Amino acid sequence: MGLTRRTLLARGAAAITAATVLHWPAGAAEFTFKCGGSLPDGHPMAIRAREAMKAIKEESGGRLDITLYTNSVLGGDTAMISQTIAGALEMYVLPFDLLAAKNPACGIFGVGYAFLGYDHVWKAMDGELGDYLRSIAEQIGFHVVHNCYDHGFREITSRTKPIRSPEDLKGFKIRLPVAPYYISLFQHLGASPTPINFSEVYSALQTGVVDGQENPLVLIDTAKLYEVQKYCSLTNHTWAGLNISFSNIAWKRLPPDLQALAEKHFNEKALAERADWQVMTKTEIDNLTKKGMVFNAPDPKPFQDALRKTDFYAQMKQKSGDKAWALLEKYTGTLT
Repeated sequence: MGLTRRTLLARGAAAITAATVLHWPAGAAEFTFKCGGSLPDGHPMAIRAREAMKAIKEESGGRLDITLYTNSVLGGDTAMISQTIAGALEMYVLPFDLLAAKNPACGIFGVGYAFLGYDHVWKAMDGELGDYLRSIAEQIGFHVVHNCYDHGFREITSRTKPIRSPEDLKGFKIRLPVAPYYISLFQHLGASPTPINFSEVYSALQTGVVDGQENPLVLIDTAKLYEVQKYCSLTNHTWAGLNISFSNIAWKRLPPDLQALAEKHFNEKALAERADWQVMTKTEIDNLTKKGMVFNAPDPKPFQDALRKTDFYAQMKQKSGDKAWALLEKYTGTLT
C-alpha cells in the first residue's frame, strides 16, 4: 500500500517529537519549578540545595530548572503547604512537624530527649521511622526526597545560671514558641514555660520577663541573644530536620529520568549538608564564646530519666499514635 500524505505527515510529526525528547534545545527548560521555604538564605541547606539544583539543570541539559526561594518570600509556611498540596507551588522545604495538624505522627520529632545524639537521629530518619513519615506526607500531597537535611538540636540559654541537671529547670522561667510539645516537655521538667513570639524574645530576656529561652545556636547568634544571656547549655532536648519535597502533582509530571536525577542530587547534597552542620555548630560555639557566652554540655540521660518518672512519654505516645511510637522506640529504646 502506497504512502498517503496523511501518513507522511504523521510520521514526520512523530520523528520531530522523538528528536525533541532526545535532544531538548539547550537552555530551554521543559520543567520550571519554584521551591519555597522559610529558612534564611545562608542556611547550609539553602546553599547545598542550590548546588543540587544547578547540577540537576546542567545534567538534564536544561530540561529541569529549579529555583529556591528562601525567607518566606513565597508566603508563610501554612500558605506554602497549601499551595504545594494544590500543585500551585511545585516544591517546598518541609519540616515534618508542620504536618502534625494533618497527622499527629508527624510531630514525633518534637518529643523531648527521645534522641540522645545524631547516631539515633540519622538511623531513624534514614530508616523505617523516616519512611513512615515520608509515606504519611505522600498521602497528604508531598513527594519527599529520601535523605533529610539537618536543622540541628535546640539548646537552652540563661541569664542567671547554666543548666546542668533537671533540678536546674525547677521554676525556671523559659520562653518557648507557641508549640504544645515543647510546652508540655518543660512543664514535665518542672520549668515555668512562657510562650512568646520570637520577635519579642530579646526584649523579654532583656527586661527579665523570662530567665532564658531555647533555640538552635545559629538563631542564638543571629538574634544577638548573647547580649542578654550569659550561659548556653548544650541540652540537645529536641532535633529538627528539613526535607526537600515536591508537590505530588508536580512530581508526577516529571518523566522517570528527571525524577531519578532530582533524587540523586538532592540526596547527595543532604549528606554534605549534614557534615556542614557539624562544622557550623563548632564555629557557632567559638563565635558565641568570643562574644561572652559560657558553654556547658550536660548529660542528656538524667533529663530523659526525669521525664520517664512522669506521664510525659505516655502522653506523647497517645498523641503520636502507636505505630509512630513503636518505630521511634526501635531507634531510641523504650521511653515509656
